[in-house]
Parts: sequence; C-alpha cells; structure tokens
Amino acid sequence: MNKLPVLGLMLGDVTGIGPEISVKLLASGMPNSVARVAVIGDARVFETGCRDAGIRLDYKTFDDIDAIEWSGDAIPLIDLGNVDPAKYPRGESSDESGRLSGDTLKRMIEMAEAGKIEGICFAPLNKGAMNRGGWKYPDEHQMFAALTKHSGFYGEMNVIKEFSTFRVTSHIALKEAVNLISPERITAAIGLADTSLRAAGVAAPRIGVAALNPHCGENGLFGDEEIRIIRPTVDSIRATGINCVGPISSDVIFLKALKGEFDGVVMMYHDQGQIATKLLGFNKGVTVTAGLKTVFTTPAHGTAYDIAGKGVADTGALEQALRIAARMATARAH
Repeated sequence: MNKLPVLGLMLGDVTGIGPEISVKLLASGMPNSVARVAVIGDARVFETGCRDAGIRLDYKTFDDIDAIEWSGDAIPLIDLGNVDPAKYPRGESSDESGRLSGDTLKRMIEMAEAGKIEGICFAPLNKGAMNRGGWKYPDEHQMFAALTKHSGFYGEMNVIKEFSTFRVTSHIALKEAVNLISPERITAAIGLADTSLRAAGVAAPRIGVAALNPHCGENGLFGDEEIRIIRPTVDSIRATGINCVGPISSDVIFLKALKGEFDGVVMMYHDQGQIATKLLGFNKGVTVTAGLKTVFTTPAHGTAYDIAGKGVADTGALEQALRIAARMATARAH
C-alpha cells in the first residue's frame, strides 16, 4: 500500500511564474519521492506553464481525486475549468485572476476537509489581487482560517534551511502591533513554534524569542516590555518543558540562529524576522500557515512578474514547500 501523502498542488496566479515553476518541478520527478501529487486547477493554465518552461509534460484529467490512477506516468490533474489564461496579461496584477486564485484554493480546502487530499501546496499568489478580487482578507492565512472555521491562535511560519521564524503579531500596522504584544500571544506563538517544528521533523526544538526594543530595552531605558511582559512569559513557558530562551536583542538573535543555536525564532512583529529570512534564503524560503487543521505551504517569494513567461524562474522554494507539506502531512497521519 502506498503510504505517501496525497497533496494538492495549486499552480498559483496565472499572470506570474507559478504555472512555469510548477511544471518544472513536476517534470523533475522529485515530487514522486515524497508524495502523491495532484494538480488542482485549470488544464489551460497547466499548458501555459508547459509553454513557459519549454517542457512537454503528459497529464491526465480526472473529475475527482478518488478516481486517480496513481500508478500511471501522466500527471493527474483535477480540471476545474475556471481560469482562461488568454484573458489575463502576463506579468501584470489582475483582480479577476486574484479572485479565481481564491476560488481554486477554496475548492482545494473543501477537498482537504472531505479527506481527499492531506495537504495543499500552492505556487505564488498576489495578496493584493486576491483582496481586490473579492477575497477581503489581509493575507491568505486569514482567508484559510476563515474558510476552515478555525478558532484559536495560528500564524505564519517562515522556513529557510538554517531556521524557521514565527510571529507574535503579523500583517498589521507597527504602531498597533506594539500594543498587541501580551503574555497570551507570546505563549501561543512559542507553543505554535514548538508544535510546528516537531511536525516538520525537529524532534526537540530550540526556540529563541526576540526582544521588542533596541538592545532589549537597555534595562528599561528604551522601553520596558522585555521586563514586564516578554522575559516573565518566556521563563514561565520554559518551566513547562518547552526549550525557549529570551528575550534576545534583534540584532543578535538571527546571528545566533544562523550559527545553529536555534531551530526557531519567535519575533514580535513582521519585519523583525522577514528581513533576515528573505536576505538569507529568498529563493529557497517557504511559508507555512501553522496551526490550522489543513497543511498549507508556499514559496516565500512572490509572483515575479518581471520574469513571468520567460522560462527562467527557479523552482527551489516550491520544491522545499512541497517537501515540507509532505513531511507535515505524514506527521499528522501518524
């Protein structure tokens, strides 16, 4: 019996590099080593990816995941017939294309909730296009939480080879983020880091927790959140058995993580860690929606409109996203 997890691969926004890198990755044969992968989308978008990549890749369409013949050589594709690439100029943001990206993801979530797929890996999307197209969420993570009717803490996990990052606050104005930093949110973020890293294959996660203020606040000179909120919370969580330390100044914590001292870093706000992970692993970074019952992974980079259709896009981050989705889906199955 084949024990590899069944994953759905979404081709991304048709106006960007998503279709191309999806086809390139599938043509490499790598996905077959970690999962049973079904493309979910429109056959015309898949053909667009083949043309962009300069690859002729055999595929077979199915109406339902359950009908797929996994022993065949052709790529299985659930053809939703919902996106006509001819309608949307390449390399440009399109609100309608964003709406259809959201529609496709919604269908995939329904498949996951029906037990037909065990995880969702999606090529790059355009958050703004999706929002303007009718999916009125600040990001796809909040959309996924709403569509899966999730309650409780969840968040973005950014993965590079050296370490992963997690956030106490995320897509929100910085002046508002400061006021949201609380023992409850820090506790939830550290807990999410610990469980997510374990699901990704780290047996005993080591977690560093970033300070909010410069130099950890210099004993209250630059702010006292470290004294009042962060350190007492980290100490309390460590007493429960989770291996976490902090607060550690932002200008030091990522150097420590890079040297291998931490598997995960919990940051207080978005850019605190995003700058580090994008600088260190832009073409290899992966974003995971952590804390939801469905596995969601995607490359950390965007739609790369400037090179869309040129056949030069790199598949590295999408490959890593698929590997992580397979690993997390397998961990959940056990």
